[in-house]
Parts: sequence; structure tokens; C-alpha cells
Amino acid sequence: MVSKEDRGVTVTEIERAEAGPRRGGRPTRAEAARREAHLIAVATTLFLERGFDATSIDAVAEAAGMSKPTVYARYRDKRALFEAVLRERIAAWLAPLSAAAEAQAAQGGSDDVETALEDLSRTLLAHGQSPGAAMLKRNLVAQALQFPELARLAHEEGWLRGVRAVAQLLDAFARRGRIAVADPEIAADLFLSLVLGRSSQATLYGIATDPEAQERRRQAAVRLFLDGVRPR
Repeated sequence: MVSKEDRGVTVTEIERAEAGPRRGGRPTRAEAARREAHLIAVATTLFLERGFDATSIDAVAEAAGMSKPTVYARYRDKRALFEAVLRERIAAWLAPLSAAAEAQAAQGGSDDVETALEDLSRTLLAHGQSPGAAMLKRNLVAQALQFPELARLAHEEGWLRGVRAVAQLLDAFARRGRIAVADPEIAADLFLSLVLGRSSQATLYGIATDPEAQERRRQAAVRLFLDGVRPR
């Protein structure tokens, strides 16, 4: 493992960076959170614009208006910083899934399964088609051999948690008798694959898709899924 000294950063500098300015004392939790969010936002922009290999800690520190020791005080190396970016993007991907599941699990949730899946599919497709999502996937593919744990993180914390969130949503509808699914997790995985599969692949390869054709495919995917889970 490369030590902090090997990167030209002394332990004393790290301790000072972690402690913050002596005159003003330690930053408040709110200030620390703002600095962290700013650092992650800047790192995200650079990783997505330049790729993992062409992005350096020096460049991130300069763009964020921070010293290099301050960045290293938070992240031991570039891989750790990229992991933080990945986790933030995973959280953004999971947010609408979790919100939909929680809304349906709550007492008095809507019984309109078609509207719920239509709305969710639109949100997922918009997120998956965003330039940032595509560039992040390309970065992950490029680094998968060197850092397989990052690819595993994206799969386990991203896709599989997303599947579980959608499974929770489907299970809530099944309990109300709106749909019939023997295995909510398998059904959730199939739903996500139907909605995102082709468009996600096209985006990964940088292939432009016709918005109208994409919308027709999204609608067809939702109808096909609903036809398979409606109570007989």
C-alpha cells in the first residue's frame, strides 16, 4: 500500500488538514458536509469528463479550491475518491425506487399499479439516459479488471438493491391483490431489465436513440410486464 508520505504529503500536513484552520477552529458539521459535497461534485464532474485514468487528485484539489493534503485527509487515493463518487451516484439511482416502495408500503397507498409503474419507468429511463450515468458506466467498465471490487459494489449496492426496492413495491401491490407474483425479486429484476435493457446498452455505447421510439418501447415494456402479473 502506498503511504501518504510516498505521495509527497506528510502526516503533519494531513493532521492539519483534518483539523481545519487553527484560528477559526474546527468547521461545523454543516460546513464540513458542504465541503464534502462540493469535493464529491467536483470529482464527479472530472471523472465523468476526463475518465478515471486522466483524472488526478491534483486536478480535483485544484478544481475544488482545496489543498492536496485536505483531499488526502479524506480519501487515501484516487480509487477511494472514485468509490465515493460511485456511492453518491448509486444513492441517486436508488432514491426514486425507495420512495416508490415506501409510498406503497405505507398505509393507504394507491392501488393504481399501472400509474405507479409508468411513473417509475419514466424516472428510471430519464436517469439511465443522462450523460452522467452513461459516462459512469463507461468508467466502471474500463476499470473493472483493475478494480473488480468497484464493479461488484455497483452491482450489489446499485442494481441488486434497486431490485429489492422494486420487489418491495411489487409485493405491496400483490398483498392488495392488484398483481400476482410468485417471486417479487425475480419480477422486479425482469421489470428493470425490460425498461432499461436496450436503452442502457445504447447509452453505454454512445448510440443516439430516437426519443419517440424510446417512449413507445417504455410503454410496451410496462404493458408487457403488467400483462404477465395481472391476477388471472
